[in-house]
Amino acid sequence: MKNIFTAAITALLFINNLSAQETISTQEKYTAHNKGKFFINWGGNRESYSKSDVTFTGKNYHFTVDNMVAHDKPKGWHIDYINPTKMTIPQTNLRLGYFISDHYSVSIGVDHMKYVMTQNQTANVTGNINLPLSEAGAIHNGVYNNTPVNFSDETFLMYEHTDGLNYVHTEVSRFDDISSLFKLPNTDKIQINITEGLGTGLLYPRTNTTLLGKERHDDFHVSGYGLSAKAGLNITFFKHFFIQGELKGGYINMQDIRTTQSTDDKAKQDFFFFQRIITFGGIFKI
Repeated sequence: MKNIFTAAITALLFINNLSAQETISTQEKYTAHNKGKFFINWGGNRESYSKSDVTFTGKNYHFTVDNMVAHDKPKGWHIDYINPTKMTIPQTNLRLGYFISDHYSVSIGVDHMKYVMTQNQTANVTGNINLPLSEAGAIHNGVYNNTPVNFSDETFLMYEHTDGLNYVHTEVSRFDDISSLFKLPNTDKIQINITEGLGTGLLYPRTNTTLLGKERHDDFHVSGYGLSAKAGLNITFFKHFFIQGELKGGYINMQDIRTTQSTDDKAKQDFFFFQRIITFGGIFKI
């Protein structure tokens, strides 16, 4: 009887020890929980834009360019992405966030996109231009009624948000660990997550416009708002470092775009965008 009692006690102690080890092992995994962690990431993007009707108004003119075609201005793989004095030259993405739970984070970020009107295009123009004959743009005076205009000679209009189409926004995102699908035994070495998010914010572009020969404004200005949704894949290495790829789409509405030095001169437009993003970052607790 004594031997049986001793064996039972030994077995219970062994089981308890295994349970304690499992608890410690779980606690030691930094990647098991996200709540309370901060993260920051930085990278680059490519963009595509839908066609957009752009309306230009000012003293002695009011017209709309129908279905303007535009593109981005990629830099490619370049040292400027990590050069502090030239970081605004390429198309970039910056984000700083905090996990309010294991699965949800809130963040603020800047998508530094570039929007360039395709110069070699013909688009229909509707409206009127009646500038003083002393102004260079007077060569385009007239009434336009869905009239095709070729913009290639650059005297009518050059239009771009290249420094840039800055989408300053907040975002709520969900993260889910899918490492088990890839049979990864230790997520502290490598962890794979999927993420989805919704965002909203302001457009703070620096618009570079040459309109009817007038002097450009070319300064930062709050011009409208944006909405966005994203989905992506996050791969975290050694608990603290990650690479993240995202697909992001959204809607931009800018009703107050500065075009020239005169406050009378403005433009408005709305369009959809689609981004392909790659960023590198870190995740940590303070």
